Amino acid sequence: MVQGAQQQVDPIRVGTSLPRQDGPDKVTGRARYAGDQALPGLLHARLVLSPYAHARILNIDVSTALAMPGVVAVFSAETLGLAQADPLTRSQSPLAQQEVLWCGHPVAIVVGESEAIAQDGADAVEVEYEPLPVIIDPEAAIRPESALVRSDGGTAGAGGGGAHAAIPQGGGTGEQEELSPNASPTPPIKIGDVEAGLREADVVVERTYRTQPVHQSYMEPHSVTVAPSRSGHQLVIWPSTQGLLNVRSAVARALKMPERQIRVESVTIGGGFGGKETLIEPLVAAVASRLRRPVRLVYTRQDDLMAGNPAPQMITTVKLGAKKDGTLTAIQGRIIVDMGAYPNPLGGLSGFHLAAVYRCANIDIRGYQVQTNKPGTGAYRAPAGPQAYFAMESTVQDLCQQLGMDPLQFRLINGLKEGDPNVMQGRWPRIGLLECIEQVQQHPLWARREQAGQEGVPEGWKVGIGAAVGGWPGGTEPAAAACRMESDGTFTIVVGSVDISGSDASLALIAAEELDMAAETVNVAHDNTDSMPYSGLSAGSKTTYTVGSAVQAAARDARNQVLAIAADMLEAAVGDMELRDGRVQVKGVPEKHVTLQQIAARSMNFGAPYEPIYGRGRSANRVSSPMFAAHVAKVAVDPETGAVRVLDYLAAQDVGRAINPAEVEGQIHGGVVQGIGWALLEGMAYDEYGQLLTSTLMDYALPQSQDVPIITPLLVEVPSDLGPFGAKGVGEPPVVPVAAAIANAIKDAVGVRMTQIPMTPERVYAALQGQK
Repeated sequence: MVQGAQQQVDPIRVGTSLPRQDGPDKVTGRARYAGDQALPGLLHARLVLSPYAHARILNIDVSTALAMPGVVAVFSAETLGLAQADPLTRSQSPLAQQEVLWCGHPVAIVVGESEAIAQDGADAVEVEYEPLPVIIDPEAAIRPESALVRSDGGTAGAGGGGAHAAIPQGGGTGEQEELSPNASPTPPIKIGDVEAGLREADVVVERTYRTQPVHQSYMEPHSVTVAPSRSGHQLVIWPSTQGLLNVRSAVARALKMPERQIRVESVTIGGGFGGKETLIEPLVAAVASRLRRPVRLVYTRQDDLMAGNPAPQMITTVKLGAKKDGTLTAIQGRIIVDMGAYPNPLGGLSGFHLAAVYRCANIDIRGYQVQTNKPGTGAYRAPAGPQAYFAMESTVQDLCQQLGMDPLQFRLINGLKEGDPNVMQGRWPRIGLLECIEQVQQHPLWARREQAGQEGVPEGWKVGIGAAVGGWPGGTEPAAAACRMESDGTFTIVVGSVDISGSDASLALIAAEELDMAAETVNVAHDNTDSMPYSGLSAGSKTTYTVGSAVQAAARDARNQVLAIAADMLEAAVGDMELRDGRVQVKGVPEKHVTLQQIAARSMNFGAPYEPIYGRGRSANRVSSPMFAAHVAKVAVDPETGAVRVLDYLAAQDVGRAINPAEVEGQIHGGVVQGIGWALLEGMAYDEYGQLLTSTLMDYALPQSQDVPIITPLLVEVPSDLGPFGAKGVGEPPVVPVAAAIANAIKDAVGVRMTQIPMTPERVYAALQGQK
């Protein structure tokens, strides 16, 4: 480490002449991206990451790096000088300011002629640190005597659901609790008198559960390319993101630029699962703007694990009370959400999940957002859902066992239905929770569970079957879309959403249904932020629900325009027109018709008498359509080693209406597989010094093909009143009940209650030994 005072070194290597970068990279030998020829002089960036989880930055020496051939610039937080360097907002303060807050915190960014040169430059940057106390355990961080996670004393702010879900921002008041500056309470959820409900109960069960941070593990890591104009006053951005307008706004705030001077292009991305909202885009935009050169930053897999934004660790205590007849009398919960080094509005979701499945007159749920010296957290498919329902549904299973009641019957007695009061001071809309439970109750995997055989199971292994339910509140956001007829009679739908889940196929089917056209005649196009219709994040299972509604309205508008032109051309009434097989005809007189190509020719040519067909649609669904699922897992457990295999899996889900059944089933398959990862394999482990022990895919375990059983999806259709053709969101619920269903199946097999995920062989074996 370099000693002494901060050196005053110009961060930019002035006068460097860069060669054109056509063809393979001369240093790495790797092929260029297809768009490189359109970006002459493309530069590459690499990050200098902190090896300490908490330390004060004393000195950054960039002289050696700048002396290396091909290194163009090195920036620290001080020399980059973002306009709105809010230390509590990670995307606005992407480089550490005087203090690093987790192992992997970016300290500097190095720009070079190739990735290899930039990496060599990053390795040559020398940083002097003064280590500070490291707080990794959220239970320790919440105590009043805890050391500070950050010296500026910034704390986690209470949050709601962010851009992912519509959840309450309040609902009760509680006693003040002494907390450290690292922690803050979320709005409590309080209904009735929980202590009275516990006294009324014949059986009370209380358990505490722990999870670990989990990475989204998308195929494509975080990446972004930014190209400035020669003047530096305009930027074009190609990000791997779930929200184009979100990126534009974040970059505008960071660089203090008008949004109209920033254009974000839609690109195909390799997965997101909530982890790709806005992270590195403002940083790279600031560098490109300073250098007035195109710059690309692509995370390595290790970068993504160390400097991404994983799902948070949670510690959840659940206390339930019930009468002998199965009536639930009390739900009490205490949740600690480890937000890492930055506040996150998603923390408020955790408490809502505990009150979002069962009808109960007495509820008291307290939540706490806690900062630790870990990376700031983000969303991951049904944020806080897998953790909260692992706790809730495991406790429900133990409650049923003590009551001597069938676990699905208990859920049918207490499960929410339309008209029940909710914690948002309203009533539940039409929901399909009970229908999902009834579907799995009738399925042979559950109905014949007592006869579960040992076929294909190694000798000595124990077989068990478990069930769990879960849900997602859904989200709302306005959206707009356009529907344009082309000269060949086909239609193009223009949207601003990002297709990360196959949603484009559903949008095309919605438009085709509204137009009475074949699906292959509808194309979906994504425009950039200069001209695209409004769309929020593609997240929270709301794309089909919100953008789909706008697409339906746009297609209806276009259809009406087509019928009006055809009626005029055929000298008939609009009400007598019908659109079939690519032509508009008079009802009952099919020989009297015009083709869509003829209409296009009369509305899109020089001197044409009719206006072009251009439908516009908007939506603002003010009420969400909650989604629910019921799952059953069959597992085998080896008592000698603690190994667990999932043998069979059943997933019933209320999808409203399955616009694209194959896509819906694919979403359920994918969610269950990710849930298996949560349950048995995945977890980011840190040592006492805050060092990430699972920083590569050699250490961070993901489900492989042999870990995935036969998954049977059951599509339950309880239509939404607002979604297009009754559709609801699909993506979030499939992951929610999985860990709990597998934990309950393990309990059924070997009699131990697992209270921590992932349920690795070591943990299962330790639980079995503890039972003995």
